[in-house]
Parts: sequence; C-alpha cells; structure tokens
Amino acid sequence: MKSIIVLAALLTTPIAAAAGAPADASAQQTPAEQLGWKLAMHSYTLNRFSIDDAIDKTAALGIKYMSVSGSINLTQPDGKFKTIPTPTLSDEDFAKIQAHMKEKGIDPTFVNIGVLHPSADEAKSRVLFEAAKRMGIDTIVCEPEANSMADLPHVMDVVEKLAVEYNIKVAIHEHPKPNFYWNPETVLIAVKGRSPLLGACADVGHWKRSGLNPVDCLKILQGRIIALHFKDLVKGPAPTANGLHDVPWGTGTSDARQMLEELKRQHFHGAICIEYEYHWENSSPEIAKCVKWFNDTCAELVKEPATP
Repeated sequence: MKSIIVLAALLTTPIAAAAGAPADASAQQTPAEQLGWKLAMHSYTLNRFSIDDAIDKTAALGIKYMSVSGSINLTQPDGKFKTIPTPTLSDEDFAKIQAHMKEKGIDPTFVNIGVLHPSADEAKSRVLFEAAKRMGIDTIVCEPEANSMADLPHVMDVVEKLAVEYNIKVAIHEHPKPNFYWNPETVLIAVKGRSPLLGACADVGHWKRSGLNPVDCLKILQGRIIALHFKDLVKGPAPTANGLHDVPWGTGTSDARQMLEELKRQHFHGAICIEYEYHWENSSPEIAKCVKWFNDTCAELVKEPATP
C-alpha cells in the first residue's frame, strides 16, 4: 500500500518540479531580460584598444552582450593593432573573436554592427548586408547616404530591398547637427510605409547634443525603435558637441530613468548599447556605475505597473 501511495504522489507531481526546474521561467531571468532588454557594450566605447582587450574589459564589467563598430582593431604579431572596416573582417579572424567572446562568457553573436553607410549603389550596399549575414548579425546600424530629402527615397529603396532579401533589420542612427538624420522626424520619414525591418537606432546622447529632448524623441519614434546607443550627459569642459559629455547613467541631465520608463511603456524589446564617449583610456570605472544603475533601475521597473 505504501508503494502505491508513493507512486501516486509521483504521478501527480509536475514534471518541472520533480526535475528541480522552476515553475516560472521568468524567475531565472534578470530584470532587464524580463523587460525584453539586452545591455550590450558597443565596441566603439573601447576604440582605443584592440577588440581582444575590448572583450576582456566587457567581461570584467559583467556585460554579456556586445555590438561591434563599423571598424575594428585587430592585434598584430608585434602586439600593436591595426584598424580595418569590420565588414572586411576575414572568417578566420572573426572565428577567433567569437572564440574569445565565448571564453569570456559573452554571447558570441554581436547584437548589431555599425555605424555603416549604405548608399543607392546596390552592389556596394550589398557588401554590407553580406558581411552582416556572414557574421550572423541580424541588425545593421547605419546612416544611409543622403544629402537631401530628394535623395532619401532612392537610397531607402535600396536599403529596404536588401533588408527584406537578407531578413536583416536596419536601424538608422543619427549624429548631432548638421548630420542629415539629427532630427527623429527625418528618420520617421525615411522609414514611413516601409518594411518593419526598418527603424531607428536611437542615439539619445546625440539628440541631447542637438538640443532635443531624448524622451520626446523616443515618443516620436514609437514602434520603430530597433536599438539604442544609450547615454547620460552633462555640460562640461570636454571638447564634445555643445560641450556635453558622458557621465554615469542617472547622474546627468538626459532624464535617463524617464527614457527607460518610456521604453518600457512602448514595450521595446532589443539591445540597449553602452556608448560611453569620455575618459576614453579608462572609462571602465564610470561604465561600472552605469551598469549598476541600469540593473537597479530595471529591478524597480519590473515591479511597477505598466503605463498606457
């Protein structure tokens, strides 16, 4: 009789619980993951170093994802490095980079590549999409070459065609004024009526440098935000656009928390990339503060009710 009771208990025990697995998979996710976000180091932040050193520094900060810039620094036999366009990276060198990322506990697939510059020349633009496909990257961050609104439809026709053909997302980035895409309204015009594969890489710091409110800009691009270059800025003596330079997130004037609240409201899912453009030779201590602030803020946001 005792054996029958034990057997009955086993038969009524959920398989996941019997195996020691959590009943709720979300319990194993970080707060950021529960929000659908991946915190990634953008390699441009560490452009004073080789990609190998950039990977090591990223891992030391506990960051599990990376995005790769449009150019990359490869270590040479003499210990120095040379800079090459990332799309020209050989399969052999890329395999070494991926192996190093795996070794350091970083996801070996870059969350995006860029900033690249596709043009209305389909053959030249195809090279960029081929490179992304070869490296397993599903998002190109770019500033399509256009000098006027009249040029824009021609280059976007090519970009859209290739995005659909390769099934690769295209996130339009903006540098500060006088960059053609400095205003989010221009990005919105570029992607209006086009494939959902096309959208924006919201560089919230550059919006601030152009005199715009980053939270308002995020609202303008609702539904089209694919990735972010995240920053918090203050006025200072640094030789940057409008004198604004990076500071640890949550300590500047960019309304960092409100930006994350807006992304949550929009149900944004994607990569939030650290692009810290200050104290280039030793930015890790400040980036560590960004990471802690981000993790703490995500932990608070997941507990708060969704806003309409």
